[in-house]
Amino acid sequence: MQRTRAIVHFIFFGNYFYGFCTIGLSIEASFQQQLPLNPLLYYILLFTITVLYYTKAYITNTTYNTNNKRTLWYIQHKKLVIYSQLLLTLIGVVCIAILLKDIWRNVLQMQWQTWFLLLIFPVVAALYYGIENKKLGKYNLRNTGFLKPFVIGFVWGGLVTIYPFLFHTIEKNIPLQIAFINCLLFIKNFMFVTVLCIMFDIKDYAADYNQQLKTFVVRVGLRKTIFLIIIPLCVIGFGTFLVYSTSQGFSLIRILLNAIPFILLLIVAYSLHRRQSILYYLIIIDGLMLVKAIFGTIATIYF
Repeated sequence: MQRTRAIVHFIFFGNYFYGFCTIGLSIEASFQQQLPLNPLLYYILLFTITVLYYTKAYITNTTYNTNNKRTLWYIQHKKLVIYSQLLLTLIGVVCIAILLKDIWRNVLQMQWQTWFLLLIFPVVAALYYGIENKKLGKYNLRNTGFLKPFVIGFVWGGLVTIYPFLFHTIEKNIPLQIAFINCLLFIKNFMFVTVLCIMFDIKDYAADYNQQLKTFVVRVGLRKTIFLIIIPLCVIGFGTFLVYSTSQGFSLIRILLNAIPFILLLIVAYSLHRRQSILYYLIIIDGLMLVKAIFGTIATIYF
């Protein structure tokens, strides 16, 4: 039992689960965009970047909340986390080197639009953590409470939807042509992850309120957040898929399979009326990303 708990904490507190979610959503997006799967090294790189990015906030944090089980886990396993970060960095560098070995000429020939899409998401991700400059001052998007979930959703949407498409165009050295489906799938994933982030803010309500961080739940309260923000965003996210699916004549079973994650999202959102543990958020709420990836992939392959 204790060993099982240790493994669960390692996977979820250590942010490794996020890495699996990015892989799952990327595979789903590739199938839905009718693209071949990218090389294995691409998904390994995706995994390492995700874990490195999410873990950075915890290993560079100088103020510790001893009431937070996740923070305490990082304090207790500091050496393990640092060694993991170093190993993942090495693996990521090796993956980049091997991938560039075959496509570096194509990279040099990329259109400016491709460069823009390639760079916009990491730039926004970097601004989320913030910049500290003598002239520009200290600024980060994370402190803008109402904007934070949209920033995270935007970066995730690009990482799992646009990047598989971009890598395919670069690898095959074909001109960049953004189709209607690419935009719709990006919006769907963007809205889905944004809703998850808003739900996650419910967990941090007390801390955000004390720090005067104006998240949605701090501004309007729990009930209004669920019924006036989470539900409409779910409708927008799934509505973009319905627009495309109906225009392409998708079968009813394929549409219903894609609807299941959004239905579960609403059910889980309603469950947040009650206080939940940190693992509930990390396993159940974040787990909806993997559920979405699985159902979306099954629907696309078999129906």
